[in-house]
Amino acid sequence: MIIDIPEGQEPIGYVWGDMVPEIGTAAANFSLSVYAHTTLGLREFEAARLRIAQINGCGFCLDWRTDRDGVKVEEGFDELVAAWRETEVSEAFDERTRLAAEYAERYALDHHGLDEEFWERMTARYSQAEIVELTMSLGSWLAFGRLNRVLGLDEVCVLPTH
Repeated sequence: MIIDIPEGQEPIGYVWGDMVPEIGTAAANFSLSVYAHTTLGLREFEAARLRIAQINGCGFCLDWRTDRDGVKVEEGFDELVAAWRETEVSEAFDERTRLAAEYAERYALDHHGLDEEFWERMTARYSQAEIVELTMSLGSWLAFGRLNRVLGLDEVCVLPTH
């Protein structure tokens, strides 16, 4: 890990909250808002989030599963997302889910390549408000997951147990 964490401090809380409170608190609030105020379905939300986590390589983000009222995506969903090009469209992986994974990948790796053909497919399945929401979510995950990975925070953070 790149940052020295004092004994007894929780790494994310320390780095985000104690080291740079003015920036870290705003970043944390933005990050939490993505989860608290989303209108996107769980599967498309998780497809986009997981694809960004796979690209960032953030261990914590890869292990995390969003919980909505006790419901999470099934085991192996991350593998469907990683192979979104080959994953068959079905009830478990519909066109919106596939597009969310594709958009996440292209947003992170080739945002200049988001062409008219892509936007035609995207606007056929997502409203403009949903596109803005998904784009803001992608930005949050890309920035903060990458921050955690680059600084090595993902190696020391553990998922909460319930």
